[in-house]
Amino acid sequence: MQFDYLYHPYPSERQTVFSKKGMVATSQPLAAQAGLDILKKGGNAIDAAIATAAALTVLEPTSNGIGGDAFALVWTNGSLYGLNASGPAPSSLSIEAVKAKGHTEMPVYGVTPITVPGAPSAWAKLSKRFGRLPLQEVLAPAISYAEEGYPLTPILGKYWSLAYEKFKRTLSGPEFEAWFETFAPDHRAPAIGEIWRSPGHAATLKEIAETEGESFYRGNLADKISSFIQEQGGYLSKEDLASYEAEWVDPISVRYKGYDVWEIPPNGQGLVALLGLNIVKGFDIREKDSLETYHKQIEAMKLAFTDGKAYITDPKEMKITTEELLSDAYGEQRRAEIKEHAVEPSAYEPVKGGTVYLAAADGEGNMVSFIQSNYMGFGSGVVIPGTGISMQNRGHDFSLDETHPNALKPGKKTYHTIIPGFLTKGNDAVGPFGVMGGYMQPQGHMQVVMNTIDFGLHPQAALDAPRWQWMEGKKVLVEPHFPSHLAQALARKGHQIQVAVDKGAFGRGQIIWRDPETGVLSGGTESRADGVVASW
Repeated sequence: MQFDYLYHPYPSERQTVFSKKGMVATSQPLAAQAGLDILKKGGNAIDAAIATAAALTVLEPTSNGIGGDAFALVWTNGSLYGLNASGPAPSSLSIEAVKAKGHTEMPVYGVTPITVPGAPSAWAKLSKRFGRLPLQEVLAPAISYAEEGYPLTPILGKYWSLAYEKFKRTLSGPEFEAWFETFAPDHRAPAIGEIWRSPGHAATLKEIAETEGESFYRGNLADKISSFIQEQGGYLSKEDLASYEAEWVDPISVRYKGYDVWEIPPNGQGLVALLGLNIVKGFDIREKDSLETYHKQIEAMKLAFTDGKAYITDPKEMKITTEELLSDAYGEQRRAEIKEHAVEPSAYEPVKGGTVYLAAADGEGNMVSFIQSNYMGFGSGVVIPGTGISMQNRGHDFSLDETHPNALKPGKKTYHTIIPGFLTKGNDAVGPFGVMGGYMQPQGHMQVVMNTIDFGLHPQAALDAPRWQWMEGKKVLVEPHFPSHLAQALARKGHQIQVAVDKGAFGRGQIIWRDPETGVLSGGTESRADGVVASW
């Protein structure tokens, strides 16, 4: 029988999932199950998160890869820890070098926008500090799927096909040949339900597991990565890889109506989500589906993004502190700027992103919020031959304007879109949450937090609720099932409302909440993706 797996003529309903011993929520069913299998083998939530993240590089390569970055928030033993596994620009990559090649802005594809990948370092760091099982055992499910292959899920197949068609039209040259050999081995994208495998990917994961990440940064894999990129005229060197390791950081937060909302500090854009919440918390918002609620949310997010794009970069380069930006006084000042009608903020144009997010929890109270990305879908379009390592294009976010806050400099980290979130109340963890998808992410964080705290929606409903996305200026994109009467009312307030025909631009989220008295876990997953909550 032949089916159109992307055709859904009837509304469907998902329920919140409950469990006691463990839970993993992510956008790919087999990846969630891989993490759960590790829990059942005696691993903790940290082991499960690493297993799921590594598996996602195989099971959802349209959004992340071994050559990407990662961030994590880890709750264990009553404390929250942050890990920034984003990599800097290579030491030889400068504005002058890029302009000398004839570019007026950072290119999207090819070897130039490749920064040092942080994901393998994140896996190794998390495993060494908090894991219970050997990394070889934790990466075994990902290795198995790469070796044996797996059938493509519907949303994965959709974005794989779109990427292939775009790459076929736009990418040519020896630096892109390995991408086509790896991800389009039959000169086409694999179809939904068709088996895809990557032996090179499996071999790379084995080497990362056996060396606890050392080979990737200071060994055989580092040699392969740097040699190929240098041969193709790129900048990433063996020395850049050797000098890198993921960094433990102190999470940042705002108090929001009795809860603390936590994010990773800059260079991540989690600050934007907190800025938005810090503005709206001063309003008396009670009703979800009301004109005033949506108007104030959108206007607050505009102001938050304006500040975020003006200040967020490598923390060593920031000219204002997060404490100043998140102060009650500053929030009140920005809140006073929200008027009855939509305003035109400082201009900038958001871009689409490709990212995976996962949440994991175990029966002991450990919880992880983890996000991993190649930035734009498959990233740079560059795969290191024979390895399955798909390299990110995170460097595209750098500016070639020397006066810009995020101006390119050797060894500098760029403004980073991927953000994991976490919620606490008092001394108790409520749990991890996240909504991935480029500049939709802080907007998704605000909407999910408010859906939960202000409007009392359970995890699945908080994710299923219709989303909006501010794009630029007064332009706001809303989902196909966004209430029409509210869209019309927003338009009368000056918002330029556009109704999307596809839900793909509105991010993909996961939530796990923990009851502090019973230890019962409740989870929701993304209905806009192939999401699953695997529970035990």
